[in-house]
Amino acid sequence: MMIDFVPLWTLLLAAAVFFYVLLDGFDLGVGILYGLAPERNARDLIMNSIAPVWDGNETWLVFGGLGLLAAFPLAFAIILPAVYFPILIMLLALAFRGVAFEFRNRNKEHASFWDHAFCFGSLIATFAQGIILGAYIQGFKVDGRHFEGSAFDCFTWFSLFTGIALIFGYSLLGAGWLILKTEGDLQDAARRHGRWCFIAVIVAICIVSLWTPLNDLDIAQRWFSWPNVIYLSPIPLVTIAIAFFEWRALNNLSETGPFIGAIGLFLISYCGIIISLFPMIIPHHFTLWQAASAPETQTFLLVGTMFLLPVIFMYSGWSYWVFRGKVRADVGYH
Repeated sequence: MMIDFVPLWTLLLAAAVFFYVLLDGFDLGVGILYGLAPERNARDLIMNSIAPVWDGNETWLVFGGLGLLAAFPLAFAIILPAVYFPILIMLLALAFRGVAFEFRNRNKEHASFWDHAFCFGSLIATFAQGIILGAYIQGFKVDGRHFEGSAFDCFTWFSLFTGIALIFGYSLLGAGWLILKTEGDLQDAARRHGRWCFIAVIVAICIVSLWTPLNDLDIAQRWFSWPNVIYLSPIPLVTIAIAFFEWRALNNLSETGPFIGAIGLFLISYCGIIISLFPMIIPHHFTLWQAASAPETQTFLLVGTMFLLPVIFMYSGWSYWVFRGKVRADVGYH
């Protein structure tokens, strides 16, 4: 009798997506806020705060994409053509952002150009990811086992809104990171930016929480039918509690609280999406089990994954540990 590894692969991919959103999200958010830095020294501090870890954060994007292809190939075959253009835009923006990161200190004659490239690359990549998220939540046109719609179907009012919302969400994460890693005027500026981003994030959460069930009767039924409305009531209550904690942390002297609160808001929002869609991996069409690869394939891939994941966690954890503490433009960390 074959063991059902679909729940385990679901957990692995869900974790990979969340780690990517969290880790690459804060450094994309830092890149967005980078454009608001007033002068060169402040920009150096901001850049140094993510320099040791930013490229390693994208490991989770690679792991998630390859894991989806290997464990749920049907979902990969439908999702990829459905969001082809925002994925292409995201990858180009990430590549342009990486080039700007390296060239900023090596091509000082055009440092201002590379500064703007780093900021706009972060902004565009984030917006594209938000469009992908919105398009996924709304679902895709499917005929049999193939995507049937247009490559431009992903660009809807809802997906454009989630794109803008994610910009503020990542910026909130980035502000929390800068509060944690910097001092003085730059830290104060990060708190001010964080407060504005927090307000926008809370408004976005409220709008999406209403817009989604209004557009999808299945999601509305899941959240508001009896007794589900009682069972799921802790989700909005916890969201309110985290929002209250985040606002207080942004307005007092806490250095870790704003980042922890931003993570909490992303986590509770992520849980809300999972509750709305589970067990569908292609909304309205295919469940996780229907889209899964053969059990033998999942078993074979799981062996390698169990060796790979500890390595990823070890080098990622080591990087954050070595470069812990405050950052300075002249000497790095102390």
